[in-house]
Amino acid sequence: MTVIIGMDPHKRSATITIIDPTATVLAGGRYSTDKSGYTEILTTAKRFTDRVWAIEGCNGIGRHLAHRLVHDGETVIDVPAKLSAQVRVFATGNGRKTDPVDAHSVALAALRAPNLRRVVADPELIALGLLADRRDEFGRARTQTANRIHRLLLDLVPGGAKKFLSATQARALLASVTADGPVERVQKRLVTEQIDELEAIDGKIKAADKELRALITDRGSTLMNVNGNGPASAARLLADTGDIHRFATRDRFASWNGTAPLDASSGDQQRHRLSRSGNRKINRVLHIMAIVQLRHRTAGRAYYDRKRLAGKTSMEALRALKRHLSNVLYTCMLADQRRNELAGPGGQSGTTTHSSATGFNPHTDPSDKPHPGPNTQSNSDTPIRS
Repeated sequence: MTVIIGMDPHKRSATITIIDPTATVLAGGRYSTDKSGYTEILTTAKRFTDRVWAIEGCNGIGRHLAHRLVHDGETVIDVPAKLSAQVRVFATGNGRKTDPVDAHSVALAALRAPNLRRVVADPELIALGLLADRRDEFGRARTQTANRIHRLLLDLVPGGAKKFLSATQARALLASVTADGPVERVQKRLVTEQIDELEAIDGKIKAADKELRALITDRGSTLMNVNGNGPASAARLLADTGDIHRFATRDRFASWNGTAPLDASSGDQQRHRLSRSGNRKINRVLHIMAIVQLRHRTAGRAYYDRKRLAGKTSMEALRALKRHLSNVLYTCMLADQRRNELAGPGGQSGTTTHSSATGFNPHTDPSDKPHPGPNTQSNSDTPIRS
């Protein structure tokens, strides 16, 4: 008899509830997450031979415990926070939110919901995820530093500097400014310090991109061949997606990344609305890809223009493009993983200079599809190169 161990994780503590297949509570408790507390959790769990751990937020606050358990040979499944919240609302207790109630809700969600994702601690993907997070931090730091430079230059240069300003351009602009008074001298010194910081951040970004590019290439991924997808975006896609086979169709992948519109039909009125759910980091990657493709003469721009001619607004056409790019990435990652599986444990087959998933398929129009339902369409469509 397999038991479900529901866990509500925190940074320094974790609360568990153990239930059997009939949802009867067998044990539970609150433990610390240090070495001694973790040992006590395992000791409690090992009273039951057949066990499955259900942890809320395995990509967030629960990641450190989920990976430790997987490393120790335990079976762990990821329970989405929204799913456990729904269980808690409909359970008895007037929707009270306490750690024991949360752990019980997580266990019940895992017991009743099929096809939840099993956590697999792939060292390469974990490393990519850490580096992608660090690269995102560099990007945010650069934006903040550039904003401070713009604010200070506005007091020194009439009209300020241009919108997209590099460190070299900012230094050249500052050299043309004459600091006559004490205020101007302080302002000029502060701008110089900010420019030095911007150059240092740019160097770190360049080094991070180089490292990510090498890791992605070694993994045999062709994601960077897709127009508008750089090393940081490709690393984020690989780290957050994990095993692409966990998505049965490209529609389910679109539902996960938030590009599939929600069905809001009622009676004879058939309509869909924008989905604001899903993985927002991956949704941001798709948004950046779409914007980059729209700035150049690409297949993405042609696809967008066709949607505009069909009567869609600019925002509707952009959302349709993001949905289509989701299909492109799904096909690309599926092909990469199949190729690496065929290469076997002896090594990967390596990347190719021409990806079969860098273009668009003119025979399909999935941009208006809602969240996935029964689907018999093949996912092996070969799109045209962009």
